[in-house]
Amino acid sequence: GERERQSLEPLLATPAARGAIVSGKIAAACVLGLVSMLLALLALKLSAQLSTGIARHLDVSLLATGKMLFVLLPMLLLGTTLLTFLAAAAKSLKEAQSHMSWLMLMPMVPTIILMVNPVKTQLWQYAVPFLAQNQLLLRVIRSEAVGVQAWALYLGCSLGLAAALWLAAVLRYRQERLAIST
Repeated sequence: GERERQSLEPLLATPAARGAIVSGKIAAACVLGLVSMLLALLALKLSAQLSTGIARHLDVSLLATGKMLFVLLPMLLLGTTLLTFLAAAAKSLKEAQSHMSWLMLMPMVPTIILMVNPVKTQLWQYAVPFLAQNQLLLRVIRSEAVGVQAWALYLGCSLGLAAALWLAAVLRYRQERLAIST
């Protein structure tokens, strides 16, 4: 919506580096996402502790909650960089909003596929965004050990993809026609 409000052009006219502008936008979105994520983890912890069914067997200890946060942080960064890139690539607010339906579906696809066709966890799965997150969260909740290779592959791939999307957004912000609303 910055183009429609004509607030993007003055922002881009400042002497700030485009990388700093993109990083600031991503950081602001990450702060909001982190608050939301902490509230969701707190709600999960409280609901599992108050539950009487199978949820009582889930590991929602402070350590497990910390591990879940550690699993979700790279996905938060990946999501905010993806949204920043898509917003920069969109010509209008309406076009940017049109991406929301498939963006909301993306994290659900691995879970749906695994419900229909359960497979044994393999190392390559930790390189696939959302599938890796799903597998890691399940292992943490079940109190199963996660190997160093799995953590390294997950963090390397998700942070690498986030860095690539950040770079793509910065390159898009360097284009002069970004501020022009068409």
